[in-house]
Amino acid sequence: MKTYLYLAQIVVAITLTALVLLQAKDAGLSSMFGGGDMGVYKTRRGVEKTMFNSTIVLGIVFLALALGTAIVS
Repeated sequence: MKTYLYLAQIVVAITLTALVLLQAKDAGLSSMFGGGDMGVYKTRRGVEKTMFNSTIVLGIVFLALALGTAIVS
């Protein structure tokens, strides 16, 4: 049972990392020091919204797997 939990946690972690990295745009040093579009509000649509919601769901799944693994161990 522990092996399957560990395997699932690894797969979710890799997928979550990939989704976060795909979302990171305008994350350079210029935006950190005020060079980015600070005052522009933009809504998420289409694929961007789906990726955002998937990231949230996978984060919750990762947390549940981590707690489940800790309880089983």
